[in-house]
Amino acid sequence: MCVFFFFLFKVLFGDNAVEMENMEEEDFAVSNSSDADATFDTVVGYIEDIMMGDEFQQLQRNFMEKHYLEFEDSEENKLSYTPIFNEHIDLLEKYIEQQLIERMPGFSMSAFTTSLQQHKDEIAGDIFDMLLTFTDFLAFKEMFLDYRAEKEGRGFDLSGGLVVRSLTTSSSASLTVNNCLSFQ
Repeated sequence: MCVFFFFLFKVLFGDNAVEMENMEEEDFAVSNSSDADATFDTVVGYIEDIMMGDEFQQLQRNFMEKHYLEFEDSEENKLSYTPIFNEHIDLLEKYIEQQLIERMPGFSMSAFTTSLQQHKDEIAGDIFDMLLTFTDFLAFKEMFLDYRAEKEGRGFDLSGGLVVRSLTTSSSASLTVNNCLSFQ
């Protein structure tokens, strides 16, 4: 049947038929690509909304609080990390997937994961990092180590790099600053 339409098309449009057919294939590919990109962007937008939501934040916070003391900053990975990793996937990934299915009936996490590999450079870092913790054990472990460091007060301290300078050059402003500093 397709050969018949191609032949008819060639009879009607001559040698331009091949060019027109190729152009239609390209338009079709662009259309499919645009639809796929739009769907991907929609899913990422929903994931952002879900991850910023109170319920997800509470689930994640409770999970981290429950398990963070188990993780140690060493090359060796304890056997106890595996069930925690699996629980993390069951709890948080399943929650995100359930929310996406509610918002987009027919949503497929496996199809999205495949699409994610093609678009990984287009996703905000924090979202990509969170999604990575569902598939990459080292990213998952790093998330816990960062959380533990923060809980124990070992997080990044940027205050040592802060310098305060006056934007005014008047002598009264300098005197005020100098007088304040000398009384400390």
